[in-house]
Amino acid sequence: MSDDLTPRLQHYLGAKLGADDLVVENLSRIYGGASRETYRFRARYHDNGVARDRALILRRDPPASLIETERTTEFRAYQAFHALGLPVPEPIALETDGAALDRPFFIMEEIENCAVASILNANPYGPLRDKIGEQFFSILGRIAGADPDAIGLADLDGAREDCWRHELERWEKVIEEDEREPQPIARAAIRWLMHNPPPPAQKISVVHGDYRTGNFLYDADGVIRGILDWEMAHLGDPLEDLAWALDPLWSHGDPSRPAGTIPREEAIGIWEQTSGLRFDVNAFAWWEIFASLKGLGIWISAAREYFEGRNNDPVNAFSGWYCLAFHNKVLADRLSEKCA
Repeated sequence: MSDDLTPRLQHYLGAKLGADDLVVENLSRIYGGASRETYRFRARYHDNGVARDRALILRRDPPASLIETERTTEFRAYQAFHALGLPVPEPIALETDGAALDRPFFIMEEIENCAVASILNANPYGPLRDKIGEQFFSILGRIAGADPDAIGLADLDGAREDCWRHELERWEKVIEEDEREPQPIARAAIRWLMHNPPPPAQKISVVHGDYRTGNFLYDADGVIRGILDWEMAHLGDPLEDLAWALDPLWSHGDPSRPAGTIPREEAIGIWEQTSGLRFDVNAFAWWEIFASLKGLGIWISAAREYFEGRNNDPVNAFSGWYCLAFHNKVLADRLSEKCA
């Protein structure tokens, strides 16, 4: 498939960048994501007489996707937060039809010589964990503190009033459409969340939607170089992102150190300081339960895509097995505490 894509990608990008001599080399698939097909490649060309050798990433819509997301949203989020100075890849090009490469896609820079953590690694950062954790929660605070209107993202999907209801109904619909068997814990969580709404959001922010371990790149010095995977970005309560980042699934086995980094209270304090927002314990309790319900929605969809053969990436099988069971247990424990 990469042999077929190479000449078409080369023709497209050469025209897009105005580089007649552009050559695409080493196009190869990166596996592990479930919402986009991801490829890395090098583009060599001359720009006003200067030789350029750029490492780039192609993100193309797959034939089937675990969660229906909008590639335009992801591209615009990269544009907005790259301009704001956050560590995100530079966006290069976006195409919303399939004329050039069969399906919609976008191209961005590749951030090289970096690592990404796996949730299966108990201590992925070693002596760098505190440094990485401070940055991780500081960047999340900066995202929460950004003004959607000022950065050009005021029209993202979401709700400015009752944003909790908008998100709950969204994920209830996902579960209802994709469940292959009854999900009693999910249904119990939905009932509890609907009957115990949180206080109104302090601020409507851009919510990354999947801010967690595995979705950021860091270098050998412990510097976070790239926050990735903005395809679920929307407007909403910034506590949604914080609850997802603190969810025990991403804790590498130690929930007292979310994302396998700094202590939980320290993480929350950094988020408060950089966002300018207050950590509301009562509101956050609602978003914590919602986070694990959202997880169930994602894993249920993953399992269905894999079972029905629309997306046979092994990450979908793992999600429908390990992650689904994990979040069912988390939700059952949390609901039992609330109802005790």
